[in-house]
Amino acid sequence: MRLRTVLATVTAALAAVTTLTAAGPASATAATTRTTTHACSPAVSIDRFSDALDKTTYEGTFVGNFSALAVDRDGSLAALEDRSSLFGLDAKTLRPKDVVQLADEKGAALDSEGLVVDRDGTRLITSETEPSIRRYSRAGKILDRLPVPSSLLVAPAGRATSNQTFEGLTLLPGGRTLVASMENAISGDSTDLVRFQTWTRTSGGHFRLGAQYAYRIDAGLGVPEVQATPDGRLLVLERGFTSGVGNTVRLYLADPRHATDTSGVENLTGQAGVRVIRKTLLADIADCPSLGATAKQPQPNPLLDNIEGMTITGRDQGRLKVLLVSDDNQGATQTTRFYYLRVRI
Repeated sequence: MRLRTVLATVTAALAAVTTLTAAGPASATAATTRTTTHACSPAVSIDRFSDALDKTTYEGTFVGNFSALAVDRDGSLAALEDRSSLFGLDAKTLRPKDVVQLADEKGAALDSEGLVVDRDGTRLITSETEPSIRRYSRAGKILDRLPVPSSLLVAPAGRATSNQTFEGLTLLPGGRTLVASMENAISGDSTDLVRFQTWTRTSGGHFRLGAQYAYRIDAGLGVPEVQATPDGRLLVLERGFTSGVGNTVRLYLADPRHATDTSGVENLTGQAGVRVIRKTLLADIADCPSLGATAKQPQPNPLLDNIEGMTITGRDQGRLKVLLVSDDNQGATQTTRFYYLRVRI
């Protein structure tokens, strides 16, 4: 979601590229050193970050406003921006390779937030203004549109608030269950409970509505992204912003497997009998080493920015390789920054 708080400019523009690389795990000693010096928490370490794409353009299109990441079938990165552009990026250099413009059925721009590259290479993409989930071809043609529960539609059609709806999207292992996370609560629910909606794959590659779960957010935060782990749990980003202080970004491991299906619960108010998704804090990104990063506005840690996108890119020595990206809102006081994490779950 684009943050609409007016931000104060603090420093001049960053250099075009900022990249710090950790020593590779050539031995047990090297791996231990890396984890110790780059540890954000016992479960999370950061290898490096890159500002290589900050305030750049590609074929006349601004490169930034990133809201979601996914690994494409050829190993490259798909990077979705919230103003209707979908970029293909080289996985090693982050250099853009192509860009596709997206639109709704009437040709209007989207507030595109969540992204899944499906097993056939088509793209499932959310827009948070309605909200909606559409399937697109690689060329950007609309192929399908998924059903959305009426309660999750933006008021007055439903009970959701515009720009507070489907921010995260992920496909569980096996490819049969799709999960979308609302960013914040809908009207009538407790403000600290957000709904995670699922869909089940049917014949012909379509999806029907599935179970729904409640997830409890930290005070003042929302959910900008979710990502399925290989064992069927979820990595969940929680994020917030305080003017004059900066961003809060926390990474949680969540387990929806024993949560109550809340699709039939009209109002979530913390009532007895509703088991919310269990979550465990993996790291507060403010606790990561700054690695020499600089910030253009006040931040608890200069490494921080408006982190909004996340994908799992592989495994290394038993840890998940997780890539995060910040949404710079095409603003002078924010940075498009990629973060390379290793996460033990």
